[in-house]
Amino acid sequence: MNAEIKHIHHIGHVVKDMGVALELYQKLGFDCLIPAYPMMAENEGEKPKPLGMANTHITFLRNFIEIATVVKDAGLIPENANLVPIQVPPAVLPKVLENIKRTIETVSKCLARYEGTHILCFFTPDVNASADRFAKCNIGHSGVNAVQRLVETTDGVQIMPVKVLEIDGEDVPEGRLAIADLPPLEILQKQVQMDHPNGAIELVEVILCVTDQEIDNFINRYQQYLGRAVQGDGVTRFIDLESARITIVSESQLSNLFPGEVAPALPGFVGYVVKVRDISATRKYIEGNGFPVMETTKDIFVPSSSALGTVIVFRQIE
Repeated sequence: MNAEIKHIHHIGHVVKDMGVALELYQKLGFDCLIPAYPMMAENEGEKPKPLGMANTHITFLRNFIEIATVVKDAGLIPENANLVPIQVPPAVLPKVLENIKRTIETVSKCLARYEGTHILCFFTPDVNASADRFAKCNIGHSGVNAVQRLVETTDGVQIMPVKVLEIDGEDVPEGRLAIADLPPLEILQKQVQMDHPNGAIELVEVILCVTDQEIDNFINRYQQYLGRAVQGDGVTRFIDLESARITIVSESQLSNLFPGEVAPALPGFVGYVVKVRDISATRKYIEGNGFPVMETTKDIFVPSSSALGTVIVFRQIE
């Protein structure tokens, strides 16, 4: 199988209230950037205005956790918000606006289902190669689009171009799926706020829960998306990337993977895993801030009921 998709680019936790989410993640020991509110003029010559979304990042060296929300009222934007004007050539403005509005619509639909993890983006060094492979496999997609990513570095905020391909030409009920490349490594190495108090260093796994009847269908889909074969047993199935994993678990087996968990809606991304430097120190930090900590056979996790609808798993680095 083809293997141009290398690891996880980012996941997106879609929340109702950005302020509440920031407080939660900070108490869990993650450093978060100041939330960004993209702005753009919808017509040439007009003043930029908020586009209807806000997000922030929890950054690691080569991937990140996005916290995203829908902004229905511009008057609710906080005073300390990072207003980010996006400028594009007039010739591509309609296409860019179309993509942004489609993203906002997707995120809004996700939030209407439940508050939790809804976005999964994979990394590839060659988005065009993924687009070509998808076309050969008849996987519907948006085509390769250029977007802008805000990267806060030690040299100041830089807006970097990123190529993105959305898997949206077919039914993707679990949320928003995409493939993207990364800014240059020399830029990523200058990112700020990568020294998280809980010791987290990388996003390494995403867990998708589906009905028992649909698990074979989802396994086949993700094998096609990723160009890799599924592995695993009756409890979970997984697809290994070069340094990450996508786990697919059936509804009947979810509580065996995460004791006490019940999926809010199916199919859906029920949680994600971050690696940490010292799992004992991480646990002490989290419990010290009042969070319940559960155990799996090898990891610890904060249940979705205490983390705005998503299971957050912490794993000791090898």
